[in-house]
Amino acid sequence: MAKRPTVYDVAQAAGVSIATVSFSFRQPERVRESTRQAVLDAARALNYVPSASARGLAGGRTGALGLYSFDMLLEAAGSRGARPVREDPGPFYGGDLAERAFADDADSEDFRVFPLYVDEVQRGFELECARRGRALLIGRGPGGDGAGVIDIASRVDGLAVFPGARSQEVLDQVARRLPVVAFAMPYGPGMLHHVRVDNAGGARALTEHLVRTHRIDEIEFVGAPEMTDYAERFDGMRDALRELGLPAPQRVLDPTPLGAEDPFPVVRDLVTSGRLPRALVCASDQHALDLVSLLRRLGLSVPGDVVVTGFDGVAAGRISSPSLTTVRQPMEAMGRLAVDILMNSLADDVSGVVDRTLPVRPLYRESCGCAWER
Repeated sequence: MAKRPTVYDVAQAAGVSIATVSFSFRQPERVRESTRQAVLDAARALNYVPSASARGLAGGRTGALGLYSFDMLLEAAGSRGARPVREDPGPFYGGDLAERAFADDADSEDFRVFPLYVDEVQRGFELECARRGRALLIGRGPGGDGAGVIDIASRVDGLAVFPGARSQEVLDQVARRLPVVAFAMPYGPGMLHHVRVDNAGGARALTEHLVRTHRIDEIEFVGAPEMTDYAERFDGMRDALRELGLPAPQRVLDPTPLGAEDPFPVVRDLVTSGRLPRALVCASDQHALDLVSLLRRLGLSVPGDVVVTGFDGVAAGRISSPSLTTVRQPMEAMGRLAVDILMNSLADDVSGVVDRTLPVRPLYRESCGCAWER
């Protein structure tokens, strides 16, 4: 087996000290940006990941697993519709911090931002770590140069990741050092393990339901297909339409990404011109819930004027009005399965890469015209 690169190799390649290499990963604010970039470039070229055992951990194991999100979390405070904390929270019991937290909770009515898909998967991951007696380290950050995920990988024995748009290269690098499970990422060559769901099958079931049960023959897709999951859902919708003898759109109707500051411009234009399709299949529940709010502000009824469906099965869809027709992912099971794969990898019980696709379950509720269904 080839000798693994060390901090000394990176320091030599970047022309810096080993302390600078360490600071570049652990305390980047102490390093000039150009120097840090040179260190990261050298680490990438050498496939270097800092080693926890190099920090003196016994046996080369940390006893911890990691969970990292690149771009998939939404901040409640910055979400559309969330209210700011009151300047004067009133006579609540507890200290200032407790009062402010209580005021924030009481004043925020945007239930759509938590828990989301990543929160429910994380819960399953946490529960399984606790059951197996493993510590858990959680990290998050933008795709960028990958320094954040490399740093957390240096502190754990195995890592599960919600990938971002530019994360493939850095994840391949990390997977050479320790087992890595990627959620919602297509299987490909390399050493990454995968946990996915049947996105195409779920979208196909939704589409068939709209056509066969509700006699809808004009169906379009909303949401930017930047994530593999979203692209697979769009393809599943199109496949169902073709199989049913209906025209399948070549492009997404409105490619609004999650968290867009000016969401659904195409939908708004179609509402104004009176040319909105009868049904809109959304890339995610978050898209769908935001879209329903927009349509109601524009004076349209869901499902009376337009049918809206989601995908994920987050809790907000159950309590929204109308309740959201969607596809439920087994999110807790996904988190638990990721821990199982990592533990088996560490015990050398896994031969080769694991690629698991879990089934999904359609939930037909009020937003498509059905009675409320759990």
